[in-house]
Amino acid sequence: MSELDRLSQAARACRVCIEAPRVRPLPHEPKPVFQVSSTARLLIAGQAPGTRVHASGRPFTDPSGDRLRGWLGIGPETFYDAARVAILPMGFCFPGQGIRGEDLPPRRECAPQWRARFLAAMPQIELVVALGRAAQVWHVPKAREERLSETVGRWREVAAMPEPPVVFPLPHPSWRNNAWLRRNPWFESDLLPALRRAVAAVLVRC
Repeated sequence: MSELDRLSQAARACRVCIEAPRVRPLPHEPKPVFQVSSTARLLIAGQAPGTRVHASGRPFTDPSGDRLRGWLGIGPETFYDAARVAILPMGFCFPGQGIRGEDLPPRRECAPQWRARFLAAMPQIELVVALGRAAQVWHVPKAREERLSETVGRWREVAAMPEPPVVFPLPHPSWRNNAWLRRNPWFESDLLPALRRAVAAVLVRC
């Protein structure tokens, strides 16, 4: 069994957010959702599963996933091909909802427990799509010191970082960001065409 297989097996059995939580325990049974392989060159760095993904057990089986696949310029058959695309959220399990019905942030226990180990086991990753602030703080230098709009706004600088992999910072494809997308038309006119070219160039080598 490979190191990646051992990690995946251990992560799918993880109960740290219930047995050793940093804050209140996860309010339901853990159901880790991720997609990894030793050959995928594209990594989707998301936030955490929502209610629909928690129910389906498959990443991005919701309207956010439809929008994301449109942004990437690929269909479901490619997106769910683990040999080509890895999907590793900052939190593997649905974190629950707040008092207004919003999804809570990724659990604090998850990324420190698993993320560096998974990334070390997938050195072949060439392109990371970092969705939302939590993913950008992990993958983009200086993102912790700035707002999401600033990080996404300097996407050219981020994508040109000399150390691999190449990183594209994006807002989360949730409907909650519709207003942000309307205020920033350059995202669709400038960033998305560059992202689609980068995705196509990476996938053709898988």
